[in-house]
Amino acid sequence: MFIVDLFAGPGGWAQGLRLLDEQRAGLDVGLEWDAWACRTRAAAGYLTIRTDVAKYPVRPLLGRVRGLIASPPCQAWSTAGRRLGLVDQPLVHQLVADLADGRDTRAALLGACRDPRSVLAAEPMRWLHALHAVGQPEWVAMEEVPPVLPLWRQYAAVLRKWGFSTWAGVLNSADYGVPQTRRRAILLASRTRRASPPEPTHAAVAEPETLFGPGREPWVSMARALGWGATDRPVPTVCAGGGPGGGPEPFPSGSRRALANARDRGRWTHRPTDTSWWLRTNSQRHASIRRTDEPAATLFFGNRANECVWTTGSTEGTEAPEAIRITAAEAGVLQTFPRDHPWQGNKGQQFSQVGNAVPPRLAAHLLAPLLGASFQPDDYTLAA
Repeated sequence: MFIVDLFAGPGGWAQGLRLLDEQRAGLDVGLEWDAWACRTRAAAGYLTIRTDVAKYPVRPLLGRVRGLIASPPCQAWSTAGRRLGLVDQPLVHQLVADLADGRDTRAALLGACRDPRSVLAAEPMRWLHALHAVGQPEWVAMEEVPPVLPLWRQYAAVLRKWGFSTWAGVLNSADYGVPQTRRRAILLASRTRRASPPEPTHAAVAEPETLFGPGREPWVSMARALGWGATDRPVPTVCAGGGPGGGPEPFPSGSRRALANARDRGRWTHRPTDTSWWLRTNSQRHASIRRTDEPAATLFFGNRANECVWTTGSTEGTEAPEAIRITAAEAGVLQTFPRDHPWQGNKGQQFSQVGNAVPPRLAAHLLAPLLGASFQPDDYTLAA
């Protein structure tokens, strides 16, 4: 039996399954169109079919699907884009209703949409209708940007009529150990278990232990996730490489030449764990900017991915000369991928994959109750 991952990307859900126990979780197969995301998945050892999800037939997998996962492209709905998905939303709701009744009106409705990517959010219903005829899948997990929540609630209403327990809502990734306050609309459904959101493991402020058990841990900071300031990773005050004591490069690992120049000019004088260091997501006036002792804001990367920088700039937007671009590996860790995840492609292609991925740690929390598994990691170890 397969777990089918529609719009699989570079492997966020697949890595979440791996964190749980890939052997018990079942065989995960991802459907993905982007060539570089497929190469990343192959390098990471994930089974992948490179295909256009909208054109791939359900028939080859009919009767063989245990779980269905879907994270449709968010560009049409995201606040980082033009949000034409919101203009197209009535058409997408109509398409979901049509597909749930077995009517394929995709071609007609696609022509009326302002953004052709909008209708991709309805594709999972085509799969669900076909699989429901054979009593599958056992469970469903879907994720998107918050504006898609009304659509997920429409899915939930259909699935309840088909005998599923369902839950739809918005969760903050930081509440589940992700060093990023990334909010996402989630749909969970199960034929065999009560669907409900996983219990948060972290909070903005640490909670004390009570009679009912331990309190929630504080949100994971960027510095903690990246291993900056750890006792086994000495952090010198001025350095362009590994520094005294050895170990991996402790500073934001952008251009070594830029670091060396900053050192030579006497400008690189702050530790990255100081509260004077920040991550700025882009160069816009109202860009999110967070200290390294906080979680990152939502990471997204468009055509100008190199604007996401480590800086000593203040909340007013000023930047010191030693501002350094974030690397794809660092961004991946802030999404809770392993530090050595094998990102493929050039920098822009890697950043695009990172920004579009589901944080694996959030995925593991969402999937654990659907699979009857437990996921209570004791420590944050992805950056090790």
